Amino acid sequence: MVNNIHTVASTILRRQSQGSAVNDEDNSPSLSQLVSTLAPVALVAFIYVTLWLIMRPRLKRNYMPRSYLGSLRPQERSPDLPTGLFNWIGIFNKVPDTYVLNHHSLDAYLLLRYLKISVVMCFVGCCIVWPVLFPVNATGGGNQKELNILSFSNVNNPTRFYAHTFIAWIYFSKTLPLNSVITTLNLSLGFVFYMVMRESIYYINLRQAYLLSPLYANRISSRTVLFTSVPKDYQDEAKLHGVFGREVKNLWMANDCQEIEDLVGERDKVAMKLEGAETKLVKLAVKNRLKAVKKGGSSEAALDATGDNVDGESGSVAARWVQPKQRPTHRLKPIIGKKVDTINWCRSELARLVPKIDAIQAKMRAGEGKFICSAFVEFYTQTEAQAAYQSLAHHQPLHLSPRFIGVNPEEVIWKNLRINWLSRIVRNILTTAFVTALIIFWAIPVAFVGAVSNIKALASGENGEPPLLPWLSFINKIPTVILGVVQGLLPSILLAVLMALLPIILRLMAKLSGKPSLSSVELRVQNSYFLFQVIQVFLITTISSSAAAVGVKVAQNPGSVLSLLSTNLPKASNFYISYFILQGLAISSGALLQLFGVILFRVLRKLLDTTPRKMYKRFVTLSSLGWGTVFPVYTLLTVIALTYSIIAPLVLGFATIGLYLIYLAYRYNLLFVFNARIDTKGLVYPRALQQTTTGLYLAIVCLIGLFAVAKAWGPLALMIIYLVFAALFHISLNQAIGPLLIYLPKSLQVEEDSLLALEDGEATNNHGMETKESKVSSRTRARTEDGKGLPAPPHKKPNFLAKFMFPHKYTDYYTLRRLVPRGFAEITYDPEVERTAYHHPAIASPTPVLWIPRDQMGVSRQECRHSSKVIPMTDEMAGFDEKGNLTWDRESARPPIYEEKVYY
Repeated sequence: MVNNIHTVASTILRRQSQGSAVNDEDNSPSLSQLVSTLAPVALVAFIYVTLWLIMRPRLKRNYMPRSYLGSLRPQERSPDLPTGLFNWIGIFNKVPDTYVLNHHSLDAYLLLRYLKISVVMCFVGCCIVWPVLFPVNATGGGNQKELNILSFSNVNNPTRFYAHTFIAWIYFSKTLPLNSVITTLNLSLGFVFYMVMRESIYYINLRQAYLLSPLYANRISSRTVLFTSVPKDYQDEAKLHGVFGREVKNLWMANDCQEIEDLVGERDKVAMKLEGAETKLVKLAVKNRLKAVKKGGSSEAALDATGDNVDGESGSVAARWVQPKQRPTHRLKPIIGKKVDTINWCRSELARLVPKIDAIQAKMRAGEGKFICSAFVEFYTQTEAQAAYQSLAHHQPLHLSPRFIGVNPEEVIWKNLRINWLSRIVRNILTTAFVTALIIFWAIPVAFVGAVSNIKALASGENGEPPLLPWLSFINKIPTVILGVVQGLLPSILLAVLMALLPIILRLMAKLSGKPSLSSVELRVQNSYFLFQVIQVFLITTISSSAAAVGVKVAQNPGSVLSLLSTNLPKASNFYISYFILQGLAISSGALLQLFGVILFRVLRKLLDTTPRKMYKRFVTLSSLGWGTVFPVYTLLTVIALTYSIIAPLVLGFATIGLYLIYLAYRYNLLFVFNARIDTKGLVYPRALQQTTTGLYLAIVCLIGLFAVAKAWGPLALMIIYLVFAALFHISLNQAIGPLLIYLPKSLQVEEDSLLALEDGEATNNHGMETKESKVSSRTRARTEDGKGLPAPPHKKPNFLAKFMFPHKYTDYYTLRRLVPRGFAEITYDPEVERTAYHHPAIASPTPVLWIPRDQMGVSRQECRHSSKVIPMTDEMAGFDEKGNLTWDRESARPPIYEEKVYY
């Protein structure tokens, strides 16, 4: 929802920017214009935050669910905050970001870290750029007005551009005194490039510390490798056992499950229909009984049913309160189908489906199904799994490849496991081509929406000119109120719908490309959505804003195009000043209030939650973030700030404030509101860092172009040289750290085993080796929390400057492993869970337990007794209040349908 608001708002601001560029000859934003943008946005933000402060203690389910929901384990919950208006702020500030790391997810922590790092880069940019370039630009003699005197366009003397060049070198090329090797690199390594390198190393060490810790290393997913494109002759368990040797613990060949999947889907659909019908029957009985009591009926109306009544004929207790014609019914086919009693029909269908499904599931678990071209191979240890993952498994290209490790069974896209290597290549080409075309031509539907917002001008013309679309002349006959809705409200709704469809389309294309898991889908969406953001939200906006400002003058004097562009391109930054104001105030406050989400939660709960199951599911299901569409939005903000850091330095200040406010909003939501459904193991973070460098390249290319237009040949040559070096350094950096983002090094696996043994008071042999059994037992021992019981840190606690300047020493693996949660959860598995972990859900799916509310008359107890003959059903922990409203026991949050979370 926040992403949609962000994109819609950017489009609206873009139109305003273009309009002001055309209408205002100088396009010079004054302080009053800045205030006119700031004032309404600040007012909206103030209202949003005030509403949030008032509603926060009253709507704990919406604004503090992670602090008390019983469906979360105690170690997953956040600290409970005071319910006053402001007394919670102190406790909130004392909770470190690492709390998210230990109680939420690695991805959530790294989102906060990325926002914080972006704030740091922008703030340091202000400190470096402003003291030099503000005076240089302000005295540049360009006759610009208002805030434009602080931009690149106010400089006339080409010699002054050396200041911009060297400041760019300092900001993009800040030297930091590390050890001798890193010092040599930093002689031309930019501050921003340094931050990218530093954070990439930080992520690598943090990832290694987490994935090698007992909390992760003992998980089935950490010891299981998914091999796709398994050739026909290798779709045999014995043969795969022979390939990978005695290290294999379990092996699951993916099955063709179309038949069983359809049957299980039908069973679950009928089961939920039965649950709904039974609940409706009980609710009708309760309602009718209350009516009878209210009318002063006999005392029998208030009596409970006896045990004999419960044991009677099916529906006999309900018949005392519900007439036969009131019982739930449905038609077997819409409109023309035969009408049947829903409860009786569902019971007969389940009596047919359940035994049939159980028999097929038993056969497929025994390996009698048809295999497809994917296999999950579980090894005894993570080290053995990594060895298989990093090895070449087959002599033919693209066979037993691509391989994936750490795939959670709950994230597997099972239908994509049947895709072979040739189909995957074709799918990848087609989906990539479609996404590319979608990004390029997205401006067409957006332009249509823009045309709707100006439809009256198109239908009637302006300034005496003939209408562009005369066939729309009927628009002039529409009442003014309706026309206002068509031109004002309708475009905003259309644009919101359009922008909401984009992430859905991108995720669909990622799935169609053959990605086998939801996490790999999110990583692909992150790339495509960032490309969309850069092209459509940034570049098109910048170019169109500049083009709108110079279009008329170029038409009058075509020879002035270069000078006009060099003057007006920096002015396009004026749009982004408003953009950062909007992002920092309105979007961050909107993310806190979540007005639409809260209203939707309340309305849908009243309208749709007609059974205890639906009420429970809505109550315990927390909002989650799609990492593939969240990261690109804020990566783009950083890219914009870096791109304009030298051309229009004022943008850096607004970016610093805007990003910090967004950081605070997400910090609260990740601590107390949001949950994580998809785990990329933090891989979204290095991708975001790499995408951030787009801002550097755009800034360098823009400076090169502007220097060329201004005929500043010296600065031009220096920037070209820097561009070449930056690209070479970037390539070298990626080659160096690339494998460490994917694989786990064997050296650290040995070190981790030794460190765990030391922490347990044990000792390894002289070569640091242990038996397989001792490694497993060492890893499964519970560890103390908060790092207690760990050896002393490998170094003294550094000050802030030392920690920042020496990341290779103070954020190394041995330091960051102390952040890993200890005692968080014991990673053990029930034998049945371990045996069926990577079976298709249709094979492992048990018959669902139905849950209906209990009434005083015994209707629910009789219905449970008779329905349980074909499917499990209970009426525990749900009932009715004195007004006949459906309720369930929220205190325990452990209803009969509760399933303990399995850490796969």
